[in-house]
Amino acid sequence: MCYILNRKKIQEGCQIVLEDCIVFLLSKAQQRAYQTSKTILQPYGVTPVQYALLHLLWEKEGQHGAELGERLRLDSATITGLLDRLAHQGLVERKPDPKDRRVNRIYVTERGRTLEKSLTKAMKQSNQNILADFTEEETQLLKSMLVRLGFNEKKNE
Repeated sequence: MCYILNRKKIQEGCQIVLEDCIVFLLSKAQQRAYQTSKTILQPYGVTPVQYALLHLLWEKEGQHGAELGERLRLDSATITGLLDRLAHQGLVERKPDPKDRRVNRIYVTERGRTLEKSLTKAMKQSNQNILADFTEEETQLLKSMLVRLGFNEKKNE
């Protein structure tokens, strides 16, 4: 079921102009934002989602994969793949939890730490590029709406 911009539900079998479909519009916006971020981060060999994971570890090291997955809203298989790639690049390392050896804690390596300022600056530039056509008020409204859409725990109807 698509919604058109005036918030009316489209009846089954009715035609819709693609550019009025919120799913299509969000998809196009996400593609542009992702590509902008990917291009800016590419010289560092890091993807936008890898940056997000590193950012969480810069905030608080020693988290385990489940904590990171919960915060990023990613499943365990995806987090494991991300951690594998970041470890292969020498940006993070896994260490057994001293209290529970079944759990690995994730730490940023020295190499990962040296990228923090550069990557943060690059991501700030990416955000500025993406939001360049919006006023500060529009930017805050957009962020608020995206949080409501992306983190709303209510079941979708």
